[in-house]
Amino acid sequence: MSVPVASVASAGSFKNPKLTCIPDIQIDKSGKMKYILIKVHDPEKDREFKHIVRGICKAEYHADIFDEISPNIESKGLDCECVGGGRIQVDASKKTLQIYGYSQGFGRADHAITAKLLERKYKEYDITFTNDGY
Repeated sequence: MSVPVASVASAGSFKNPKLTCIPDIQIDKSGKMKYILIKVHDPEKDREFKHIVRGICKAEYHADIFDEISPNIESKGLDCECVGGGRIQVDASKKTLQIYGYSQGFGRADHAITAKLLERKYKEYDITFTNDGY
């Protein structure tokens, strides 16, 4: 997947302890879930940011995920914004991750960025994405 690293996170984000303490990926281990892509940035450091992925099978709306996650991020002195959503289908037995769809409230996440982040944690999985579906 050819996504520039600079699209996923700024160069300085890897050295910023406030940003590095936030896990890049937190999704349920298996099943079909709604997910959101969040851009987290340090307001004290100009242009320092990283993207993170959060997915929960039981979430009724994408906004429910953001409402649950954002207070924890903001309590660390960081700002965050949801830059889109979609769905992730995780099949742990087949070691596959499928990313697709969009959020009615937040719009479509950049699934290529999501896939790039997931590749780091799920190295042994076959990860695919499409902009089709809901």
